[in-house]
Amino acid sequence: MKRFIGGDQNRAVAIWLFVCAALVFAMVVVGGITRLTGSGLSITEWKPIMGALPPMNAADWNAAFEKYRAIPQYAQVNAGMSLAEFQGIFWWEWAHRLLGRLIGAAFALPFAVFLILRQIPRRLIVRCAILLALGGLQGLIGWWMVSSGLSERIDVAPERLTVHLGLALLIFMGLIWTGLEAWNGESHARNPAGWSRGAAVLLGAVIVQCLLGGLVAGAKAGFVYTDWPLMNGGFLPPVEWSRGGLAFLHDQALVQFNHRIWAYGLLIGGTVYAVQAWRWRLAEGLGAAAFAVAAALWLQALLGVATLMNATPLWLGALHQAGAALVLAAAMVNLWLVRRSQARLFTSGPRSRGL
Repeated sequence: MKRFIGGDQNRAVAIWLFVCAALVFAMVVVGGITRLTGSGLSITEWKPIMGALPPMNAADWNAAFEKYRAIPQYAQVNAGMSLAEFQGIFWWEWAHRLLGRLIGAAFALPFAVFLILRQIPRRLIVRCAILLALGGLQGLIGWWMVSSGLSERIDVAPERLTVHLGLALLIFMGLIWTGLEAWNGESHARNPAGWSRGAAVLLGAVIVQCLLGGLVAGAKAGFVYTDWPLMNGGFLPPVEWSRGGLAFLHDQALVQFNHRIWAYGLLIGGTVYAVQAWRWRLAEGLGAAAFAVAAALWLQALLGVATLMNATPLWLGALHQAGAALVLAAAMVNLWLVRRSQARLFTSGPRSRGL
C-alpha cells in the first residue's frame, strides 16, 4: 500500500480529516444548543479576529450588554434581563464562534503542513482546498444569518439558519468522505449502477429531512403542536396561506407537517432499502451498513417524537440534532461502501435488479 509521498493513500491525513469531522459534529451540536437557549443574537458584532476574546472586565461586559439591549430581541423577548442572565446566553454564542475558529485552525494549519511535506494524495488536494474554502464561507453565512435578527426580527430568519446548518452538514460529509478516500486509497471498482443509485437517493432523502429540520428549528415549530400522531387533534392544523411561498419556510404548522411527512416516507424507504439488501445478499459489510442506516432512522424518529411531545427540552433537542448528523453520516458511509464494492449484489440473476 502506498501511504507516503506521491502515494494514493495516507492514514495520517485520514485521521486529521476524521478529527476535523468530529469537531464539525460538535459544532453542529453546540449550534443546536445555542439556538435552543436563545443565545444566537447575544453577540451583535462579527469580529473574526478580535472577537476571539470575550469581555475581559466589567466595562467590556456592560458594553456588550448595551449592544444587545439595542436589538428587538431584548425589547420584545428579554426585557429586564440582568447582566448575569445575559452572560449565560453570551457564553454559548461565544463558545459556538470559538469552536468555529478552532475548526478553521485545526484544518488550515495541518493542511499547509501536509502540503509542504507532500503527504496528501494528489487526487485529494483540490477536495481539501474546497473544504477549506467552504469553511471560510460558513463563517460569512453564519454572520449573514445572525444579521437577519438584529434589526427587524426577534430571531434569525429560518431560511438563513437552514442554509447555515446545511453547509455545516455538507462540510461534515465532505470531511468523512475524503477521510475514507485517504484511508483506503482510490477505488477502480465498477459498481452496479442500480444499487448505487438507491443508496444515493436514500442519502439525498436524509439531507432533505435535515434541511426540513432546520426550518422547524428556525421557525421554532418544535415548541407547538406537541401531540402525536395528530397535530392539535387534526391531521394538519390551520396554515397561514396568506404568506404565499413563505409559508413553506416560516409557518410553524406547515414546516412541522413537512418534517413529519418526509420522516414517514424516509422511514419506509430506509426500511425497504435494508430489507432488499438482505434479500439480495449484498457483499459482506454492505448489508450491515444498510441495516445500520435503517436502525439509525428508526431511533432518530422515536427520538424526534419524544422531543416533540416534551416541547423540545434542551437536552432532547440537542440529542435530536446530534442524531440527525449521525444518521447523515451513516447514510453517506453506506453510499461510499456501495460505490466501492466490486462484488455482485446477489448470487444469481441479472445485475439490473438493483434499486
